[in-house]
Amino acid sequence: MTYKQERITPYGDGREKHKQVETMFDNIAHSYDVLNHRLSFGIDYIWRKKAIRQLAPYKPQNILDIATGTGDFAIMSAKILRPDNIVGIDISEGMMAIGANKVKTLGLSGIISFKKEDCQQMSYPDNTFDAITTAFGIRNFQNLDACLREMCRVLKKGGQVSILELSRPMHFPMKQLFWIYSHTLLPLYGKIISKDTEAYKYLISTIESFPQGEKMVDIFKKAGFSEAKFKRLTFGICTCYFAIK
Repeated sequence: MTYKQERITPYGDGREKHKQVETMFDNIAHSYDVLNHRLSFGIDYIWRKKAIRQLAPYKPQNILDIATGTGDFAIMSAKILRPDNIVGIDISEGMMAIGANKVKTLGLSGIISFKKEDCQQMSYPDNTFDAITTAFGIRNFQNLDACLREMCRVLKKGGQVSILELSRPMHFPMKQLFWIYSHTLLPLYGKIISKDTEAYKYLISTIESFPQGEKMVDIFKKAGFSEAKFKRLTFGICTCYFAIK
């Protein structure tokens, strides 16, 4: 099945979506962290903690962080969960280079490593990881179903997935306020800071078109997960998904 957000690309230049997404994140890597935190007014830190803490009872020791970007989710996971190993994968080497510098500065290089991987076809054997995390990345997947099946494949039986994704608020007045913010301030600020006019237009388009809530639960189960649930955060601006193989 093809989902609406899979047909949306950053530049519309004819290349496959994952190639355009790679270029986009390489282009905005220098400003990504600043924009991410400022545009969410710092609330993204709270969202990440909630997503990581739902893994704490399971004590995962070998974690895969997909669409790791500049490594913030992996770094927070290392501090909260204290696993033996976290591998952060991404298609953007520009983003991961910034993440690797942060990890080195924090003295976490012995725990967190980075590798360029396309989650549609990962190089890891079946049943490798105890848990998988990803923050604000799954709406960029070229093939959502294929990537979720790959997550399920490399996850051990009983392993957990914790995912954050931006979403559309469903109720008044947040629904209307979010539309105004996302169509005015967010793309303008993104353009000024990142210098990439198209990147933050693409961001809004994918948020608005991405399946959410109950629809995503069904998609997780179709990919092979035995359990899946979700919780809307901050009036529905973000959604936290949790699934078990």
